[in-house]
Amino acid sequence: MSESFEVPSPHEHHVEHAHKSGDSFAGRIAVMTAVMATVGALLSYQAGSTESEAAMNKNNAAIKKTEASNQWNYYQAKSSRENLAELASHIPGMDVAHYSAEVQRYKVDKEAAKAKAEALEVQAQAWDEQSERVLHSHHRWAQAMMAIQMAISLAAITLLTRKEWLQKVSLGAGGVSILLGVMAWLNL
Repeated sequence: MSESFEVPSPHEHHVEHAHKSGDSFAGRIAVMTAVMATVGALLSYQAGSTESEAAMNKNNAAIKKTEASNQWNYYQAKSSRENLAELASHIPGMDVAHYSAEVQRYKVDKEAAKAKAEALEVQAQAWDEQSERVLHSHHRWAQAMMAIQMAISLAAITLLTRKEWLQKVSLGAGGVSILLGVMAWLNL
């Protein structure tokens, strides 16, 4: 009967020793990192969500601007027709009453097109402003995400170096991340 035996590597020996001795420093860092990763996932979701919302708002603004442009083109066409009808009403032998009525009709159509174009421009401006507000919020979420990623990286370095002061720096970066997230949530 042959006996087999295993020679543990230095790493396995260290892990086993740390596990048996209950390395509370490593455990604290692991929990801290897990919490920060969870916060990071939430921040990442919000950053992506607000970026999409800002893009949709900007798209809606572009649509309203196009609709307003179309109305201004319609307004211009009605102005041209009004001018032609005005000219026709002054040509001898033409039906003055008919062309005078046409001038009045084009004026009414023109004013309706102008009102609609101006209303669409107001809507486009509102969509643009909403996009800018949401984009500002997105930047805050992205800053918070960057801070939490730095905190997680610092936590990993803390675990490797076992420097308690570095753990405090990591927690500080995590705190900055939370502060930026709150500012994003409050639209500050």
